Amino acid sequence: MTIQGITEDDIANYLANTPGFFERHAELLSSIQLTSPHGLRAVSLQERQMEMLRDKIKGLERKLIEMIRHGQENVAIADRLHRWIRAVLLAGDSAELPAVLIEQLQHEFLIPQAALRLWGADARYAELACAQPVSADVKSFASSLTLPYCGLNSGFEAGQWLADPASVMSLALIPLRGGEGAEGESFGLLVLASPDPTRYAAEMGTEFLMRIGEIAAAALSRLVAPRG
Repeated sequence: MTIQGITEDDIANYLANTPGFFERHAELLSSIQLTSPHGLRAVSLQERQMEMLRDKIKGLERKLIEMIRHGQENVAIADRLHRWIRAVLLAGDSAELPAVLIEQLQHEFLIPQAALRLWGADARYAELACAQPVSADVKSFASSLTLPYCGLNSGFEAGQWLADPASVMSLALIPLRGGEGAEGESFGLLVLASPDPTRYAAEMGTEFLMRIGEIAAAALSRLVAPRG
């Protein structure tokens, strides 16, 4: 709307830059009527400001509740991770370590199925399930992963290591490496699986899974024969 060349923006700018206007014309504040967002009735400017303030407070309360919820979830995850690491560290017998690592990981994080393979295991552990032979394709695939794979079960060979591969809809494949970072060849692969197709989705973050893989690799490295 334009009146004699003055636009609404001109009026808004004038009021924004003239803070004393409503002090000099206080009677205007009581006469201004606005439509309430909670109905069609007209309300005063002061009442409309109170409604806006209440809505803002409600929004802040929702954000605070969400922050508290996320904080509680993070504490719970940290507690589970602590218990898992403790169980791994207390596994004094190296031959029992793979089973302890997998079982406690499933227990703490409610993972329906999990499996593990190590290649190049020391001869002392050759009879363990985790030391059974794997194909060259699996080794190459694991070494090519710079991040854990998360997504639908697309017939991966590693899926056949699970107790009930037919029920698996999504899985996470986590490479195990001896050094820091994502470079170099892997010496194993950790498989986490679920019948829920959204449990390990392609778009999910992998930071936590990377940490799981680093801890598992550090613990299991004692089972792997030194490379000449």
